[in-house]
Amino acid sequence: MTSRVIPVDPFTLVVFGATGDLARRKLLPGLFHRDIDGQLPDDGRIVGVSRGPLTVAQYLDLARKAITDHVPAADYSAAQLEVFLARIDYVTADGDADGGWPDLVACLQRTPQLVNVFYLATGPALFGPICERLGRFGLAGGTARVVVEKPIGRDLETARMVNDAVGAVFPEERVYRIDHYLGKEAVQNLMALRFANGLFEPLWNAAHIDHVQITVAESLGVEGRAGYYDHAGALRDMVQNHMLQLLCLVAMEPPAKLEADAVRDEKLKVLRALKPIDETNAAHNTVRGQYRPGASAGGAVPGYLEELGAASSLTETFVALKVEIQNWRWAGVPFYLRTGKRLPARVSEIVISFRRIPHSVFDGQAGPIDANRLVIRLQPDEGVKLWLMTKDPGPGGMRLRSVPLDMSFASAFGVRNPDAYERLVLDVIRGNQTLFMRRDEVEAAWTWIDPILQAWAASPDLLRSYTAGTWGPSAGIALMERDGRTWLEDGA
Repeated sequence: MTSRVIPVDPFTLVVFGATGDLARRKLLPGLFHRDIDGQLPDDGRIVGVSRGPLTVAQYLDLARKAITDHVPAADYSAAQLEVFLARIDYVTADGDADGGWPDLVACLQRTPQLVNVFYLATGPALFGPICERLGRFGLAGGTARVVVEKPIGRDLETARMVNDAVGAVFPEERVYRIDHYLGKEAVQNLMALRFANGLFEPLWNAAHIDHVQITVAESLGVEGRAGYYDHAGALRDMVQNHMLQLLCLVAMEPPAKLEADAVRDEKLKVLRALKPIDETNAAHNTVRGQYRPGASAGGAVPGYLEELGAASSLTETFVALKVEIQNWRWAGVPFYLRTGKRLPARVSEIVISFRRIPHSVFDGQAGPIDANRLVIRLQPDEGVKLWLMTKDPGPGGMRLRSVPLDMSFASAFGVRNPDAYERLVLDVIRGNQTLFMRRDEVEAAWTWIDPILQAWAASPDLLRSYTAGTWGPSAGIALMERDGRTWLEDGA
């Protein structure tokens, strides 16, 4: 079976920060995959921009290495790589000064009829200065679009400053705030499961669902990001954007249509319905931790402070939260969120745990009857599992066992799963904002997150340590155990 390829209109994608990690690891390889699949038009252009004084030939060498480092050699031919590299141009320009900008203007004037997409793969401090120059140099008009990466601020006040700076140049309908989790195949399949099947939506409420678990676990530490991470922490880096977006997709009401504002309106309602967590209840509903030295599959690993090169830090590398949504659909249903560095495995999944049957007709020899669970796996192997009780085959009486109906997207459809960035960049070119965050969503998320940060700042003793290679502090386990529930590893 093959996936259906829908080409996009001719475009020029201008990548600021074109020599950085995101461009080399995700954007260039992702666009190359789309080119191999025939999804890029012949006159689709890519213009790299950074302050590095490179020639076009030098940048093409960098782009070639990015492809060979991150795309399996079996996936493409030398001729396909040369066709892709022929799309690429390079301009030296400073995001925080005027140098090089006339050259960028001249480069884009060669193809004035194309849709211009400006991807800001830079630090957030440059979002405003770059947008201001895009406006001043006449590049922000017409259908031009801008893509901004997280973090959008570090609290509500700074998020508004970033949004104001970008919004002063680009209207909201041409601003694309990217969260790559929303481009994952399994995340979009969550909407398909809910809204394209008569099986689940009638059960998608407090009468039938006991609780929801969302886990985003990483086995690596902060690696080369220690400087950034120590100013962010897990709550800002993962919960405020990725995890709250996943929660919104699980909990939102069905939109009238699968259109950008209809979907984002429903997500906004969820964010505004979150029960506040502040100094009065943070100790009961939140757990924050920081990893100390331990072991992983590769052997001994350092602790966070060792990686940071500091004697002390109050930055959390692990967060667990108990979240409640104050509306009719979800009243009384806890949502448990967990994310962290140096955990035993790299896994991201959503577990919908249904309520147990009210009465068993089977005798004790049948064994325990587990609750049904729907597990949406985001990574590493995207797919869906539905855990059901069935009879254990063979004679000898009725013995029950919980087994999964397991669908791996890679095996079920026989195609490579595109990286999230591949889908999201093409959605920007198409002008489809459904999988991107609106300004009021970002600010509503910060409105809920800020009181947690303030509560933690007032009680630094709440930071607990955990051994690298474990599932976080024991308090993270107790967060669920005290409610008579437990974290489900690998959806089991």
